[in-house]
Amino acid sequence: MPSGSPPLEEVTARHVRVLRLNRPERKNALSTELGWALIDAVRRAEADDDVRIIALTGNGDAFCSGLDLAPVEGAEVDSGLSAQQHVLDDYGWVGRFLLTFRLEATKPIVAGINGVAVGAGLSLAMCADIRIASDASRLHPGYLRAGTSPDGGLTWTLPTLVGHETAMRFLLESRFIDAHEAHARGLVGEVVAAASLDERLSDYCAGLAQQAPLGVRQTKRLVARALLTTDLEARVREEVALARRGLDSRDGQEAVRAIMEKRTPSFEGR
Repeated sequence: MPSGSPPLEEVTARHVRVLRLNRPERKNALSTELGWALIDAVRRAEADDDVRIIALTGNGDAFCSGLDLAPVEGAEVDSGLSAQQHVLDDYGWVGRFLLTFRLEATKPIVAGINGVAVGAGLSLAMCADIRIASDASRLHPGYLRAGTSPDGGLTWTLPTLVGHETAMRFLLESRFIDAHEAHARGLVGEVVAAASLDERLSDYCAGLAQQAPLGVRQTKRLVARALLTTDLEARVREEVALARRGLDSRDGQEAVRAIMEKRTPSFEGR
């Protein structure tokens, strides 16, 4: 990466904010700077009315190789901390991935896994709502290899996605799986040729962005919280309240008119 290049690139087109990890020389490993840049970028996208969908992918041949364990410049070499502990000393961004991506952000996040996703990089991908993988990508839990257990929300996202035993097998076997095995196990929803990943990610996100924005955000809000409550009566009341809000919105009224007039609706996000 040229000197001065940001660790995260941000581009917006067709109501889609594309966040691209930009440390290809480190296989997009997560530094403290990049970790917080991701959190801040998602929060800015959430606050931007022009953005309806957030896409996440990487530059180079890796999605994210996990935590960057290279020595931190300026760190005290005689502090008694390892390179890993130096990075983890400012650890809040790892814990924020799940909370920010699933709960703070009401706009869907689609990950385009363009290469290896390992450890915290895998956790990052699993925090997305939808995953499209390149057929050149490979996934590895990574944590046991480093002598530790998962973080970044992986112990919640993975079993809720694939079930208890499949999650345990993947985490404990601690080996690389290719994109097709990841799809068969349910870790990703789609596999495409490596050369077409960017185009597929862009087109898929742009297609989602054509849906009623308020309805999309309300849907994510409900689905993201589905496993966080045991009060089913409160849940169905919230569903009805949000459905009514959507129907009463300008977009809801436009959608009904478009149905009656047999045309494509024009949504404003209001």
